[in-house]
Amino acid sequence: MPPLNRRDFLKAFGLTSAALAGWGHSMAAPIHEGSTIVDQITASSRGAAAFLEGGEVIQPRRAIPVLRETEVLVVGGGTAGVVAALAARRAGVKVTLVERYGCFGGLWTAGLVLIVLSTHVPDAGQRKKVVLGIGDEVLARIDALRYGAINYAPDSKADATTDPEATKYILAKMLREEGVDILLHSWVTNAIMDGDAIRGVLFESKAGCLAITAKVVIDASGDGDVFDAAGAASVPHIHKIGLVHRLGNVPDGNAPEGLHLGGATPLPGVRWVNMQGPQGDCLDVETLTACELDGREAIWNKLKRIQETPGYENVFLLDVASQLGVRASRTLIGVEELRLEDRLEKKPCPDLVGIGGSYSFLKGLACPIPYGILVPRQIDNLLAAGRCVAADNTMLNYTRLIAPCMLTGHAAGAAAALAVQNNTMPRAVAITALQGLLKKQGAYLG
Repeated sequence: MPPLNRRDFLKAFGLTSAALAGWGHSMAAPIHEGSTIVDQITASSRGAAAFLEGGEVIQPRRAIPVLRETEVLVVGGGTAGVVAALAARRAGVKVTLVERYGCFGGLWTAGLVLIVLSTHVPDAGQRKKVVLGIGDEVLARIDALRYGAINYAPDSKADATTDPEATKYILAKMLREEGVDILLHSWVTNAIMDGDAIRGVLFESKAGCLAITAKVVIDASGDGDVFDAAGAASVPHIHKIGLVHRLGNVPDGNAPEGLHLGGATPLPGVRWVNMQGPQGDCLDVETLTACELDGREAIWNKLKRIQETPGYENVFLLDVASQLGVRASRTLIGVEELRLEDRLEKKPCPDLVGIGGSYSFLKGLACPIPYGILVPRQIDNLLAAGRCVAADNTMLNYTRLIAPCMLTGHAAGAAAALAVQNNTMPRAVAITALQGLLKKQGAYLG
């Protein structure tokens, strides 16, 4: 079979429009009517402009319009946020999900971190799946799509790897099927507080600054943006910041030593390549800018070396992640902390809300997830989910993985729903009731 160029490669998998004709319009649908002049478009809620006063930039005081009133508000549409929204909605409460990008999945999709690590534990020489419930339902639906997933079968020796576009599609489809209220392209910037209780958030969009009020807020932002704005105690971290990419037309077989062509994906001839990146402050905009620019240059330099290798001349860069690979920035100081020592010593976990699969430093053990790592010590009506939950400096490298994010998201969504239905604070939710709801939704608790 002759090598495929990028256009032929994408066409072969149905990833382009049928019409490729037209100078300057290749791989685009025909342009029809174009712009229409109207009297006005959506009014922007920006208030009066900021002004200079005594060398300082001053923003005038103003009222913020409330765009939504909801029962459970989930901030962040990554893995944890999506599963949290689905869990809460299936429990029967009104849910709004706010995401800053235009797709769901976070680092799993936009970040191209495609492998769903830590879904299984060793069991009598076999692999036992422990990540079930909503997270596993998501994986099953992705796997049902052609080229959706690999290594999902029960007898697989590795954790599942999914296609990012298939995953985006399934996540959005499931949210819409359940009736979750969705706001994309909306960047949450601040919390609405009533004493020590959070009552909602402020977010920026093309429509300016708007508010959403809620009975319970779940911070699945990854960086703990909401609990930080609300004044919850947290731990700052610096970590490696990478940029993942995919290569196309990669020949089968073992590559020459040092070429590093990454891991297999559901698409034949496509590999995903992780990048460790430099260690830095993931909350510093100048650091993020430098990592983005340097990372893209490094990817192209590496591609040049690959294409200069005999037999690999036709490898091409398929895409680069649209979201930087931030591993850790800020973690909650919760009622409890997930500690490696406790897990290795098999410390009892009376407030168990999930059991994660094993990982390298867990030495073959499963990882019980306690509810207390989702709950701030002081701030009420607020839960955390995903990589910003309370964990020690080793275990944060576990809680940031896709499968554990599914578990903490599921627990947070179920707990938020119970708090709303029982008119109580999330910290006062009965653990037995929460465990019962999680089991009802298919979660494995041992």
